[in-house]
This record gives sequence, structure tokens and C-alpha cells, in this order.
Amino acid sequence: MLKSIVVVVLVMLMVTLAQARVPMQAPDELVAVELATVAVDPFSGAPLVVLREPDSGDFVLISIGTHEAMAIMRALEDVGTPRPMTHDTAVAMLDALDGELHQVMVDALVEGSYLGVLDIRREADPDTPVYVDTRPSDGLALAVRTGARILVAPEVLQASREQDFAGLGDDQVVTALGISVIALNAERREEFSLSSEREGLLVVRARGAAREQGVEAGALIESVNDTPVESVMDFLRQVQATPAGESARLRLWFDGETQDVELDTGVPEAAPGERLQPGQRLI
Repeated sequence: MLKSIVVVVLVMLMVTLAQARVPMQAPDELVAVELATVAVDPFSGAPLVVLREPDSGDFVLISIGTHEAMAIMRALEDVGTPRPMTHDTAVAMLDALDGELHQVMVDALVEGSYLGVLDIRREADPDTPVYVDTRPSDGLALAVRTGARILVAPEVLQASREQDFAGLGDDQVVTALGISVIALNAERREEFSLSSEREGLLVVRARGAAREQGVEAGALIESVNDTPVESVMDFLRQVQATPAGESARLRLWFDGETQDVELDTGVPEAAPGERLQPGQRLI
């Protein structure tokens, strides 16, 4: 039995080494972004992952496959599955081998293709990164499951600056400032005992500074910077339009009371270790 385990571990290490590569740019030369949502190209209908870069006010758009889009959407919606999917298995393997996904880097754009690399840290040597080559779509699907930091190269940010994107509809989850929101419907109003007179977006998850300031699942976001929010994509764009150097002002309704919150528009601190369990659904 022990021999079999050793063989399996050695095979996994060999695969990892075969896929290892050094980042094309140093991590401190890359730009931190927040994974906001999955959208589509308005012309082709191809799925895109939308990354929010607060300093420039730009969005980074990366084309992804349908399966990866669904994997990211499941994680954004905090929806687990009865049995682990591919990216869930990868996270479980890291955990079993005392590893942690520290950050995901989209570090180059070569001949129209985005390149990605995983920065994995081992419990026995947490200061030494283990780099593994990855498709950005897979890396991002892992990052949204683990809370790992996401970094992109400046040329990646520039490449999609003029590109547009369209939302997926009322069941779309969008994240900004560490707050994930979804549109209200009759079922959600009933679940949270929300009057039909109350308008806003339902918070499904909050982390980092937002959670520390009392933003909780079940709250309604009514406005951003004194402007009512009309949709999840409107929320994202209003947050991104906050002037540089200023905090985003949110008005919320929770537990029968109005709450005003000011949040820095920077990318929330990474939260490695955050992960979904099979079958988990927070809201």
C-alpha cells in the first residue's frame, strides 16, 4: 500500500515538473485584478471572464471555453456539486499534498494567446514558489475557488481595453469590492422576506473589508455613489467609475435598517484557503 502511494506521489511530482515554467515577468511587475464575472462577447457570443482593474478603471477581458466559464460561474454563485468537478479535484489535491495556491498570473500575451502560471506554496517551504504552467481559464477557475490573488501583465491589460462585453441575465453573479451580488426575483424576495417595494441587488457573499464593515449575505445594495443600481452589470460599472483615490459609497438595506458603507476600490486582499465543499451553497 505504501509503495503504491509513493508511486502516485512521484508520478504527480514528475507531471508538475514537466509543466513547470518560470513567469515571463516578475510578479511585482504585474497588476492586481479582481475576478468580477463571466460575460459574453456581444458580437460572437463567446464567453469572456471579466477582471476588474481599479487603478486604470479598465476591465481585462479574456476569452475562455464554455466548460471553464461554467466552472467559474459555479464558484461565483457558491454552488457546489454532489461530486467534485475537475477544478474541485485539483484544489483537493493541493490540500492533500500540503500545498496552497498563492496566486495566479496571466503573465504574457503571445501570438494572440494568453499564458498563465500558478504560484503554489508548500507548507514545508512557504517562501519558495513552485510555478506550474496553466491556461488562464483554468487558473482563474482555481483562483475563484481558493481566494488566491490574480495578477496580469500590463500588455494583457492593454490588449482588451477597447473590447466590450455583455451580461448573461438576471441569474448572473457579479463581484466587486469583495461583494458578490445577484438580481432580485420573487423566489429570493420570499426567501429573505423582502418587500416588493424594496429595490436593489441581493448580496450573496462578502469578504475582506466589506465583511469587516458589516456587509452580509442577504443585504440589499440600493445605490453606489448616490446613484441607484439597476442591474448587476450597472453595479460593476458604477464601482469601476468611482474616481481614482476616492472610496465607493454604498447604501445597503439589511435587517430593516439602512446602512452606509465606504470601501476602498482597490482589489481586496487575497484570501487563500477559501474554498467550496461538494454540495455547498451559501445562498
